[in-house]
Amino acid sequence: MLAASSIGLSRFLETETPTVSLALNPLNVDALISEITDDLNDASNAPDFDALLAKAESALRFDLADARLYSLIGEIKYRQGAKDQAYEFFDQARKLSKTEIHALQRSIGHSIETGDLSKAVGEIDMLLRRWPDRFPEIAEGLPTILSNPDGYQAVLAAIKADAPWRTNLFATLRRTPEGLDFATRLLLDLKESDAPPKSNELSAVIGGYILQKEYESAYRLFLFSLTDEQRKLGGYIFNSTFEPVYSGKHFDWQLRDQSGLEVTFATSQDAVEGEGGATVRFLNTPVKNTALQQYIQLPPGSYKISLAASARNLKLPKELFWSIRCVGSASEIARFNIPEGTYNRQALSLDFLVGPAGCPMQLLKLETAAIAESWRFRYVGTLVMHKLSIERLSS
Repeated sequence: MLAASSIGLSRFLETETPTVSLALNPLNVDALISEITDDLNDASNAPDFDALLAKAESALRFDLADARLYSLIGEIKYRQGAKDQAYEFFDQARKLSKTEIHALQRSIGHSIETGDLSKAVGEIDMLLRRWPDRFPEIAEGLPTILSNPDGYQAVLAAIKADAPWRTNLFATLRRTPEGLDFATRLLLDLKESDAPPKSNELSAVIGGYILQKEYESAYRLFLFSLTDEQRKLGGYIFNSTFEPVYSGKHFDWQLRDQSGLEVTFATSQDAVEGEGGATVRFLNTPVKNTALQQYIQLPPGSYKISLAASARNLKLPKELFWSIRCVGSASEIARFNIPEGTYNRQALSLDFLVGPAGCPMQLLKLETAAIAESWRFRYVGTLVMHKLSIERLSS
């Protein structure tokens, strides 16, 4: 009989050094599985499949209920080319444990190869509910599944049932033009379901279109995502009065995490002294980069940007301004400076031009001119922007 100390030490070493673990306890199945798995995954040496198979089958005589052993035998036979026998062992492994990970992954691949895509999606759902970190490993099979009507409907049914991998699905599909087409179709089909598109899913796909420079598609999807109430906030600048309903999508206001200032939105009914809009409170520290931004889409032409703003003790050592830049080239087409001081509902405006080519989409940003966070340049005071709007001028 093995000493208790040898058994304990064998258990301790079974993952990192399975060969040593087996020397201490030849009956340690976990160590044997680790050793065989290491040999199969060793790219520097060709595995001796017959020897590994003999080890696995020998261990199986002592533990007929261990799904991992059936899965290992299946993998060895798969690599030997005996695929029919391999899938019999994978099936047996899954009868003992539905979520035996390796058998499940092989079964997913087999279901895709044989065209049983509804089954493949069911297996993917099972895998990712138990092993959510494995999504990247099944991602490459998604285009094949979604290209097939049965596969598409199975994926749609799974995400309607709020599959936990739903967010990962859209985050993955956004990376390629083909994936974006599938993602948009899924979002359209979810629109009228009991599980409508989520804000982060829409943002992911809109952002994907922007990365692919398909700006019209990005903007159409944004408009599609709006509720009836949100459509009332439309315009060249969406939500120009800074109602506190922002979603964070690319054509809605995006608030940047920024030290040195606080940004809050409020309606005139909720705000102090009726000062509705976006309040930017500076905390007497350096401020660098962007506080607030929104993607906009202006066709070529002449425009006027207008701001109604109030300020209290506003000190701006390195300027504070709204900029409009072309997405892609980043060339600035307008800069609208905000004055220092204390004032009430001051009207400010600037005319600018969007050229006839090369600027299909723009980025509107509230930013400072500070290059470095030097304490010599501390921003102080409060700015309330009641309304920021763009109107097209007649030619």
